[in-house]
Amino acid sequence: MANLDEPLSKVLGDKTANALKKGLDLHTVGDLLHHYPRRYAHRGELTQLSGLQDGEHVTVMAEVVKVQGRSLTRSPGYVLEITVTDGTGLLKLSFFGRKGSYRAEKDLSPGTRGLFAGKISTYRPRGGKAMRQLTHPQYKVVAEKGAEEAAQEWADEIIPIYPSTKALPIETIGTSVGTVLDQLTLPADPMPGALLGRRRLVGLREAYEGIHRPRTWDELGKARARLKWDEAFVVQVALAQRRLAAAALPATPRPPSFGGLQSEFDARLPFELTEGQRQVGDEIAADLAREHPMHRLLQGDVGAGKTVVALRAMLQVVDNCGQAALLAPTEVLAQQHYRSITGMLGDLAEAGRIGGAENATRVALLTGSQGAKARKEALLDAASGTAGIVVGTHALLQESVQFADLGLVVVDEQHRFGVEQRDALREKTGGGRPHVLVMTATPIPRTVAMTVFGDLETSVLGQLPAGRSAIRTHVVPPEKPAFLARTWERIKEEAAEGRQIYIVCPRIGEQEGDEGDAMDTADAEESGRRSPLGIMEVLPKLADLLAGVRIGVLHGKLHPDEKDAVMRRFTGRELDVLLATTVIEVGVDVPNATVMVIMDADRFGVSQLHQLRGRVGRGSLQGLCLLVTDAEPGSKARERLDAVASTTDGFKLSRLDLEQRREGDVLGAAQAGRTSSLRLLTLHRDEDVIRDAREEATALVESDPGLADHPGLATVLASLLDADRAEFLEKT
Repeated sequence: MANLDEPLSKVLGDKTANALKKGLDLHTVGDLLHHYPRRYAHRGELTQLSGLQDGEHVTVMAEVVKVQGRSLTRSPGYVLEITVTDGTGLLKLSFFGRKGSYRAEKDLSPGTRGLFAGKISTYRPRGGKAMRQLTHPQYKVVAEKGAEEAAQEWADEIIPIYPSTKALPIETIGTSVGTVLDQLTLPADPMPGALLGRRRLVGLREAYEGIHRPRTWDELGKARARLKWDEAFVVQVALAQRRLAAAALPATPRPPSFGGLQSEFDARLPFELTEGQRQVGDEIAADLAREHPMHRLLQGDVGAGKTVVALRAMLQVVDNCGQAALLAPTEVLAQQHYRSITGMLGDLAEAGRIGGAENATRVALLTGSQGAKARKEALLDAASGTAGIVVGTHALLQESVQFADLGLVVVDEQHRFGVEQRDALREKTGGGRPHVLVMTATPIPRTVAMTVFGDLETSVLGQLPAGRSAIRTHVVPPEKPAFLARTWERIKEEAAEGRQIYIVCPRIGEQEGDEGDAMDTADAEESGRRSPLGIMEVLPKLADLLAGVRIGVLHGKLHPDEKDAVMRRFTGRELDVLLATTVIEVGVDVPNATVMVIMDADRFGVSQLHQLRGRVGRGSLQGLCLLVTDAEPGSKARERLDAVASTTDGFKLSRLDLEQRREGDVLGAAQAGRTSSLRLLTLHRDEDVIRDAREEATALVESDPGLADHPGLATVLASLLDADRAEFLEKT
């Protein structure tokens, strides 16, 4: 008998075990049983010989009328040719090679009745009549008695098709799985019996049999449902334990302080907060007042006003004598946040300076490319507590950066930071843990929020602030060249009206391997096309196309001072057009910008297109986004662009984006370079399963935090959460 941890060599022998290890990295019985079929086939309805068509996969029942073996004339070899009939026509079965034909020659003598399955082709002998044939068909001899019933049973059999490699035949995997199942001994089911009953899930043994040797499609469906549940539930148990542990950690409460800096800021706001901003602000304020660290995900579509919400939270912490750090993924975004925050605060950000308000704080900017004097001043302001708010890039994570009392960490676009980087900033506190607010402008489907961000409470900003205009989006396709000509005319018209325009390209174009990560979702079918456009290729052409228009260039390889200078000129309306790469994708806020032109738009992913589009329409002027492409109608890339043009709902688009991307490993395999632990569960199709698993896992962990009453489940969880993955969850 064999358990799940048994080495395959003990069950299958060294030769087969080594083949499975080398070909598929399968080491134990459990590894093999979790190598699920990628699809299933069945031989289908019995087909009459008179109706066979080339290329069809068929199953026929017929009688052998002739058996003939002959040597091949052009090359050494042997072919066994068997002719069968069902009374409506003739079919030739060909088995090549003495070894391959030996068994068939023995089994299929004239008068034998059998079932034959395979792909139909046409055989044309020299000087002879063309004839339908099956090459190396699957077959089964049937007795005369009960032949029809046996035939139907064989035709209806469900055949698992396993992921395999060239050197490892599918038959070897199937045979190995069968051997393992015949010898399998399982411990008590790790899932609580009451849970299985409530969710109408089959037992684990039945699930393994049903996924690998299903007798009916219903049996297969029940097996898949159980094994999907296991994948979802174990992850949700891990995340529920993580949430419970986080809730027990100490943190300094930072309750609202009426009459303080936040109140003064609110009183000066030149606009009304949206209902959503107020509601989310109240949720965050309540979290900050607790004695345990906040772990909250703030997601909102582009332009939803997340920065104001985050700033109010930071001011609440400053009112309680604490500090807040805002971590941004790029220098352009960090500088934009710094300008935006200091601009909104005005003299409230000028503590200790002439003209500063009485209860002001100070905002510091810390980036890797700062000069020595500016860096020294920022470090001193952070360490002394003079700066209540510190904005920065990865430079904030360096050991030399110290805080007097770090109470809140705001992480913008968390997915752009590694686990270790996020953790380094969180550790910069004297005692306890800081509160953490994660912001993202990339709308996240509920399934991802419940898994990848499953240890965070979630707040969503669903409405745009008053005064924001809608953005119209159009595809500029290759079959309508007049549309592209009109694009350049529209840019000149907008510039003449004093408005501003972005033109975005996938890469810089100076050399190979330059900035250009926009092609990660480009379709493989289109990989033979020309290289994507670079801004240095487009720039010379714009001199003619946009004569008289003031153009600036921005990309990641510019010196930070140059980047800042270009952005200041664009913000100050000294430039009409900003020709850029995706460095402007997130956070850049120029209300006067009305047009976004994206060159080679099909080279970008859905989320990137939506983010770029969100750079316009940020004021009272209507925004226009033009997606320039050479993708042909009907292609996947064109369908993607049409979807983006059809809606500005980021959550709808996020679901489309998820369908086009692999989930990766919600427990960190993407960062560790391993394969995913999700084999059956798909984040874009199984929202109900994930939601129900989260509900059940939360209830179970609340009643039994250490799984003392569920030892089987604890064992499964421990095997899934090896040291690396447990650390990943701990740091997320």
